[in-house]
Amino acid sequence: MIEAVLLAATRVSTFVGPSVLTQASGFFFERDKRLYLVTSRHVVIDEASGHLPDRIEIELHTDAVHLTESTGWSILLYEDGKSVWHDGRDSGGEIDVAAIELDRTALPPNAVIRAFGPEHLQSELDEVEVGASLVVVGFPLGFHDTLHHVPVVRHAVVASSFGVRFQGQGFFLTDARTHRGTSGAPVLMRVGTPKAGDRQSLPWKLLGVHSARMDMGDRDLVLDESLGLNCAWYADILLTLTEPRPSAE
Repeated sequence: MIEAVLLAATRVSTFVGPSVLTQASGFFFERDKRLYLVTSRHVVIDEASGHLPDRIEIELHTDAVHLTESTGWSILLYEDGKSVWHDGRDSGGEIDVAAIELDRTALPPNAVIRAFGPEHLQSELDEVEVGASLVVVGFPLGFHDTLHHVPVVRHAVVASSFGVRFQGQGFFLTDARTHRGTSGAPVLMRVGTPKAGDRQSLPWKLLGVHSARMDMGDRDLVLDESLGLNCAWYADILLTLTEPRPSAE
């Protein structure tokens, strides 16, 4: 039995019609029995670059033991001309996180999904120190175990004061080696020690959603290496994005 955290993340492909655009990462979040796919907002729409997919596809396991069994599941990004994802803004501007509610009745009946929930969010900010060890679970450059359809994990550390909005934005920094395709990956901190043989639980805190690499605009591209820093949007935004929407009258 594989660790549950690897079944909580999924590979995201974006499309316009039948044409593949990009690869990204995502993960599942559950609240009040409602299930969501979470990824970066710029995965589903990026006006500045002209990235305007009309659907995404995620990969779902269909057997918890035989991980070679999986299926692709398509999600339309617009219904009746309106976007289906939830996103938000704060005083610092647009937040690069999107949550899409999934119709459980439409999922494959044998889909194997593990999901984070509100209980995995970090409430005590002073428990996360600068330099704390983290992991980023995703699909860098689309790379993953293509036989068993599971992501890879990269090591990271907290690189800015956790709980402080870096430069007034709703994210903190991580120090990690990342690549395209990691956008939307969960940024996690291990809490406690799982019991021997327990592969079902998620002994992690969901601290953030990986968005993009942080760099300096005036860096000398010849003399200076990339900083190797990344933006991770605080995961508590999910409490706002997963609030029930008012019913249309």
